[in-house]
Amino acid sequence: MGTALIAFLSAYALVFVVELPDKTLVATLILTTRYRALPVFAGVSAAFAVQCVIAAAFGGVLTLLPERVVAAVVAVLFAIGAVLLLREGFSNREDEIDEAGPTVAVSFWRAALTSFGVLFAAEWGDASQIATAGLSARYAEPVWVGLGAWAALVSVAAIAVLLGKKIAERIKPHLIQRVAGVVFAGFALVAAYQAIF
Repeated sequence: MGTALIAFLSAYALVFVVELPDKTLVATLILTTRYRALPVFAGVSAAFAVQCVIAAAFGGVLTLLPERVVAAVVAVLFAIGAVLLLREGFSNREDEIDEAGPTVAVSFWRAALTSFGVLFAAEWGDASQIATAGLSARYAEPVWVGLGAWAALVSVAAIAVLLGKKIAERIKPHLIQRVAGVVFAGFALVAAYQAIF
């Protein structure tokens, strides 16, 4: 299996698991209770594309640095992601999905732009963006990592759009966040070992 395919699959799997219980899912669920599904999906998919390009490009630039420095930066990025996920996973706050009321009748473009803005802002500094940058630096395949991360984010948005609020009743977001936090911590330790030895 080539490095590009491994990079794509790693990014997809990691970002999917991280985002499934995250605010991405909740925000998309809320948006689909207010607007039609298609413009919401189009808007959030575009926001994810921009975010993934930024994160993958940042990770790609890191590959220009010496190998140990890259490993150290990757370790820090994954450690930050682990802290964010574990803090959220062990918080006492329950994810709430408001009863938003009936769907609001607005134009396709207004709903899509609103969805773009909400998710674009929500994803800054998010664990998935950190993971995308870290994996881009690790595999030196920013395009494939970016595509994998984008595909994962779009998959989570599709689940939110298709299943609506029913998924929120069945998923235990804190458990998934804890598992993802431990995975991030493992990646951080491996990268720290590579930076030191």
